[in-house]
Amino acid sequence: MKSLFCFSCFARFPFPTCVSRRICSQSNMAGRGKRRSKLDQCVHLSESAEKKGKQQKADVPEDVREEVERLYGFVMPEDFYHFWQLCQELESKKSYEALLSSLGLQLVGPFDILSRRHKNVKSPQPNYHLHWRYFYDPPEFQTIVTGDSRTQYHMGYFRDSPQELPVFVGANEAKKGCTITPMGDNIFAAVKLFLARRMKEVTDKKQINALKILDEKLDTAAERLGYSLEQKTISMKKRDKKVVTKTFHGAGLVVPVDENDVGYRELPETDASLKKICKSIVEAPNDDERVKAFAPLQEIITYVQFANDECDYGMGYELGIDLFCYGSHYFHKVVRQLLPLAYNLLKRNLFAEIIEAHLDNRNKDPVDQLAT
Repeated sequence: MKSLFCFSCFARFPFPTCVSRRICSQSNMAGRGKRRSKLDQCVHLSESAEKKGKQQKADVPEDVREEVERLYGFVMPEDFYHFWQLCQELESKKSYEALLSSLGLQLVGPFDILSRRHKNVKSPQPNYHLHWRYFYDPPEFQTIVTGDSRTQYHMGYFRDSPQELPVFVGANEAKKGCTITPMGDNIFAAVKLFLARRMKEVTDKKQINALKILDEKLDTAAERLGYSLEQKTISMKKRDKKVVTKTFHGAGLVVPVDENDVGYRELPETDASLKKICKSIVEAPNDDERVKAFAPLQEIITYVQFANDECDYGMGYELGIDLFCYGSHYFHKVVRQLLPLAYNLLKRNLFAEIIEAHLDNRNKDPVDQLAT
C-alpha cells in the first residue's frame, strides 16, 4: 500500500519506483481538459538552440563566458553577450547603466559578471541562485534587467530546462503578482518592446529624440546580428504547442512525454478552483480551520503520488509551481516536497537547487546579492 503525504506534519514523499508504465487515461479524475497529443508535447528544443547557434559570436573572452557559466550553472545565449557589446558602445564606463537615463533599465544578474562588479563585493560567497531573484521568480526565470523599483519590474531569460538555452525573455512585476509576460526570444526584442511602450508615454521632445536614436541603434544591431524583434517568434509559437499547462504564472510548462503518452497528468482542479482552495487555506480564521481547509489539497497531493509512481512527473511539477506562485508561506513546506522531487525526476537538478535556496530565503527585499 502506498504511503500518503500528511498535510499537517508534512511527512516525506516516497520516492517512486516507476514499475508501472500504465497510461492514466483510465483514471476517473476530473481534469483541466484533454491532454495534448504526444507529438505536441515531446520536448525537443534543439531547433531554437540551433537557430541561436548560427549567430555571429560576440567578442567576449572565453574565460569570462566560463565564469558566468560556473557561477550560474547556465549556458548563456549569444544575444546576452551581443547586447552587452551594444551597451558598451552606448556607455563605455558603466555599460550596465547604458539604458538607465533613457529607459530606466539597468543590466543586472549575469551582466554583473561581465561588468566585473562581482569582483568588488564584500561577501566572499554571494549566492547567485538568489542574485536578483524576485519573490515570484520560479527557477526557470533568470533576471537580467531591472526597472521600476516601485513595481519591481524586471526582465529575465525563461528556460524549460537548465541544460538548454532560454526559450524566451519574459517580464514580471513582483509587486503586482506572479504573471510572466513573454517579450520576445532575445533581449534585443524585449528591450525594443519596452522602448515602444515607453515612446507612447513620453511627451518631452528631448526624451522622444533620445528614444528614437536608441531605437535605431537597436534595429541596426539586431538586423546585423540576425535577431528577430518580434514579440512572438516562430520558435515561441512552436513551444506553445509543447506546453502541457499554463500554470498560475502563465508562461507554461514543458515536460517530456514518451511514446505511451506518459509524462504529464492533469490536476483534478481547474486554475480557478485551485486558487479557491488556496484562498480558503490562507484566509482561515485559525489553525484548526486551516487544517480542515487543507483537506482538498491533501487529496490532490495523493493523486500526485500516484502520478509519480506511474512516471507522470508533470502533475507534481504543475502543482508545486502553482502553490509557489500563489505566494503564501503556508504552502512553502508543500512546495519544498513537490518541486525538488519533480525537478530531480525530470533531470532538471539545478532547478531543484534553486528552489531550495529560494524557499530558504524567500524575501520581498533585497534581491541584489552583491549589495551586502
